[in-house]
Amino acid sequence: MSEQKRLAVGDPAPEFTLPDSTGKPVSLSDYRGRSVVVYFYPAAGTPGCTKQACDFRDNLAELNDAGFDVVGISPDSPAKLAKFVEAEELTFPLLSDEDRSVMTAWGTFGEKQNYGRTVMGVIRSTFIVDGDGKITKAGYNVKATGHVAKLRRDLGV
Repeated sequence: MSEQKRLAVGDPAPEFTLPDSTGKPVSLSDYRGRSVVVYFYPAAGTPGCTKQACDFRDNLAELNDAGFDVVGISPDSPAKLAKFVEAEELTFPLLSDEDRSVMTAWGTFGEKQNYGRTVMGVIRSTFIVDGDGKITKAGYNVKATGHVAKLRRDLGV
């Protein structure tokens, strides 16, 4: 596999502005002064991505109370995200990175292993960005199931 950029603790989080499920632009800078969980997932509506999104939804109040907002990013169109948000009653922003430029900047799009084959795709990843825009936690190739519970333990939430 070829080397691709990976973000590490202490790195500045790459800025972005992407449309949410309603088409409204959302920027990382909108969260300055608060910590934010930025997670990248392959596709809305698939079993693993649905499990992960619902886990974030079900734990959102506790994360918010501890000072963490949540934003999900995928290559899905805003229209597909809108259907996903409605179907799963999601209560946090899902952003559309159709050209994968933000994913590339964050090191979450590239070569990965899928059933023993090397393929190009979204690398399921989660980051914590502090109120100053710095990465305080970076996780690549995270598991969809159980990930939010582990994240809560790591954050002491």
